[in-house]
Amino acid sequence: MKKTVLVTGASAGIGKATAILLAQNGYHVYGAARRMEKMQDLEAYGIRPIVLDVTKDESIKDGISQILKEAGSIDILVNNAGFGLEGAIEDVSIEDARYQLEVNVFGAMRLAQLVLPKMRENKYGKIVNISSVGGKIAFPLGGWYHASKFALEALSDSMRIEVREFGIDVIVVEPGATKSEWGTIATDSLMKISGHTAYKELATKTHKVFTQLSNGIAEPIVIAKLVKKGIEAGNPKTRYTGKEMNSRALLILRKILSDKLMDRLIMSQIK
Repeated sequence: MKKTVLVTGASAGIGKATAILLAQNGYHVYGAARRMEKMQDLEAYGIRPIVLDVTKDESIKDGISQILKEAGSIDILVNNAGFGLEGAIEDVSIEDARYQLEVNVFGAMRLAQLVLPKMRENKYGKIVNISSVGGKIAFPLGGWYHASKFALEALSDSMRIEVREFGIDVIVVEPGATKSEWGTIATDSLMKISGHTAYKELATKTHKVFTQLSNGIAEPIVIAKLVKKGIEAGNPKTRYTGKEMNSRALLILRKILSDKLMDRLIMSQIK
């Protein structure tokens, strides 16, 4: 029997690459996103696109109900939908901050809540939460984004222990810099929110660093392959991290350095 997979944020980047890779490898894939027009090309791979807005509970429930009715179960959930809101914590409106958490945290956890009953019944399931190296290390002007990914990491750790006895694995994937719409959205929000405030000098320097990093970063397929590796492992690791060297080095240094030394290291790169 083919395993049924739901991939959110399948309209672009990591989500689209993951949906296609899994479909090419024999999985029955549903690709979900708000924009149906961005997913029409997925049908050529045998992927079933569905409209799903992770910030609207009715949309989430309708999407899950549709898949369960058509496929009978959701064996694997890939929580990929997300975006990066950049700007100084003081400058970001609480309304925008709430939306960041709605998309990156609450939407993912609501989906998990709705797929878990059938997974428990089947005594099988994989929940893959796409986090980030930014779920372990916080950079200036990304506080609300980092808060969402730190939260996703913590929730994944708790859930992993809670559901283990039911034959369900919870896997975290931590991409580093990856080609996607994320970078454009993040840099645009950075300058819009903090480019003309007391933080404009830091914002301008950070924007410059983002622009420089946009060259030579990993393709989404690299992360898609990590997702596939995780869900196919008999005893998956709790976390899979992208192989981008700068990100791996930062994670190692985060374990070694004090908070203040880490602050200095980060700021030394923003100039």
